[in-house]
Amino acid sequence: MSVTAEDPKHDLTSTINLSSLKALSPHVAAIMDSLSEEERSVLAKLPPGSAMLLVVSGPARGSRFLLNIGSTRIGRSPESDIFLDDVTVSRSHAVVEHSVGSNYLVKDVGSLNGTYVDGVVTNERVLSNGSELHIGKYKLVFFINDKNLFAKP
Repeated sequence: MSVTAEDPKHDLTSTINLSSLKALSPHVAAIMDSLSEEERSVLAKLPPGSAMLLVVSGPARGSRFLLNIGSTRIGRSPESDIFLDDVTVSRSHAVVEHSVGSNYLVKDVGSLNGTYVDGVVTNERVLSNGSELHIGKYKLVFFINDKNLFAKP
């Protein structure tokens, strides 16, 4: 027995796959709402494939660090790519790694006080939009170029 659209006993419907649509999590939406217009503008102009760490608390509040392909060293050493000048940060504290077509990954490199992502101490963790890094007294929020970041509901 076949079912046709003309068969009144069966309602045929179409399905569509919406798995590629992503909404911002409430956490990321709250962070976005707390940003200044200038910070939003900078994030909206991120080049494809790049990301940014935004310092939201600590001695360098408001600082922004662009992340590209390769490794970005974070620490108290002036030779670090991201120099966080505070005794709570190890000279060589963490590294953010990224290669073409892959995720951004943060790795603790033997720091004394640890590297925290979203409140959990970690040796290595993939970052996503809104991930919060705690390095010493600094709280940095990770943003990746994502069309959904500025989509209107």
